[in-house]
Amino acid sequence: MGEFDYTDLLPLGADETEYRLITSEGVRQVEAAGRTFLEVEPEALRLLTETAIHDISHFLRPSHLAQLRKIVDDPESSGNDRFVALDLLKNASISAGGVLPMCQDTGTAIVMGKRGRHVLTDGRDAEHVSRGVYDAYTRLNLRYSQMAPLTMWDEKNTGDNLPAQIELYAEDPHGHPDEYKLLFMAKGGGSANKSFLYQETKAVLNEKRMMAFLEEKIRSLGTAACPPYHLAVVVGGTSAEYALKTAKYASARYLDSIPTEGSPSGHGFRDLEMEAKVFELTQKLGIGAQFGGKYFCHDVRVIRLPRHGASCPVAIAVSCSADRQALAKITPEGVFLEKLETDPARFLPETTDEHLSDDVIAVDLNRPMPEILAELTKYPVKTRLSLTGPLVVARDIAHAKIAELLDNGGEMPQYLKDHAVYYAGPAKTPEGYASGSFGPTTAGRMDSYVGRFQAAGGSMVMLAKGNRSKQVTEACQEHGGFYLGSIGGPAARLAQDCIKKVEVLEYPELGMEAVWKIEVVDFPAFIVVDDKGDDFFTDRTGPVLTIGRR
Repeated sequence: MGEFDYTDLLPLGADETEYRLITSEGVRQVEAAGRTFLEVEPEALRLLTETAIHDISHFLRPSHLAQLRKIVDDPESSGNDRFVALDLLKNASISAGGVLPMCQDTGTAIVMGKRGRHVLTDGRDAEHVSRGVYDAYTRLNLRYSQMAPLTMWDEKNTGDNLPAQIELYAEDPHGHPDEYKLLFMAKGGGSANKSFLYQETKAVLNEKRMMAFLEEKIRSLGTAACPPYHLAVVVGGTSAEYALKTAKYASARYLDSIPTEGSPSGHGFRDLEMEAKVFELTQKLGIGAQFGGKYFCHDVRVIRLPRHGASCPVAIAVSCSADRQALAKITPEGVFLEKLETDPARFLPETTDEHLSDDVIAVDLNRPMPEILAELTKYPVKTRLSLTGPLVVARDIAHAKIAELLDNGGEMPQYLKDHAVYYAGPAKTPEGYASGSFGPTTAGRMDSYVGRFQAAGGSMVMLAKGNRSKQVTEACQEHGGFYLGSIGGPAARLAQDCIKKVEVLEYPELGMEAVWKIEVVDFPAFIVVDDKGDDFFTDRTGPVLTIGRR
């Protein structure tokens, strides 16, 4: 029996974050019972939350932007790596104007706080934080994505993006009893859907088995969540849910300051050597920044946690190109928020996208569908395109309604026969703009519809982000269709530069899930699946790693 030895599971080091002062109001020190307390008014929590949601919707960390610039400057980057990175830098510069959010999926609001024992509030902290979330989403050009369950099967959009996920802990952050430390995140569906838990055993706890396991699982992430990713891998955990939560925090770099070595007391630690090896693996996959290359990931975090001897959870999570999080603190000096980059244009290079990738094929979407198909069939997968003309926009609920229409003996809508279909859902349209942020959604969610729709003459050209299943490749080969991949991430740039007109075609009651018709100019895309049975991603499914060889 050992002596009692307490340790935090994830002991954080010193906080090196650069903060900016939001307000010095709403906080004051009070004396009671011979101690000094920090009293925090509800308005301070509300204002901090509203400001944080605004900032993470429009600004990124300088370190993230520097990593994008690194891709542009790296001579080993593929042309497509550099093109995607440059487009994301342009998008960040537009978003920083504070009008168009960086991504159309403005996410679920997630807030984690640690309140010191000498911090006094009215006890309704979660309510005040929620009010700040409400104010941000209803006042800004953000999207409402939260669905309230009315029955097991029926849902209704809440219309304000509430509820938020709020977790508050009684803990002296960094040993300061008079501080309140918080982490704000906005997690979109694409990256949230790429959080995975695997229940493994001790058999995976050796380098050869672990690297083979991780290669398989990292490949399966695909590109639907808009790489380059910040990838987090957590091995172990006192429970499955703790492993997953740790992976989420690690992907936000919240745990960067934990120890880099383990100890008999059982705290978690970062394995820097494994981080380097897994990062090297991601660079060899060939997937790159969405359309082939080296930069599938910006970086990797690998965290080892204690575990029950009969259990070995492994969790994987990513933060996507909309790398939205910020730290905050409330101290006797005031209310502070992490200082994000308000001038991302300084990371833009002098070179233009014409210098960064192969020739671009202009595609006129005003032509009849048979002519568009005849043009696309001339080019191989990976070809970069520039689309101009009309697109029909439809995603999950609209596809379900059209499928129901076909089930009941109805006809495929003519608009899906005549036009390419863009899987997307817009954020709110700012005054004076043709569109709100309007980037692509994950294509795979519509895979089950493709065969039926193409057999009925619809969805012959599809546009979205991420890889597709084999059934889509087979349907395109059988019916002569194409799937075009759009860059995931630059929703603000697409709204400002490419989308010139937006109108509702059908199902207006569905809000952003309605069927839309939009006019685009020079909309960037790549051929991912063609009419010959070729899929850009299929030649990237074999092993690339051999342990022990250089």
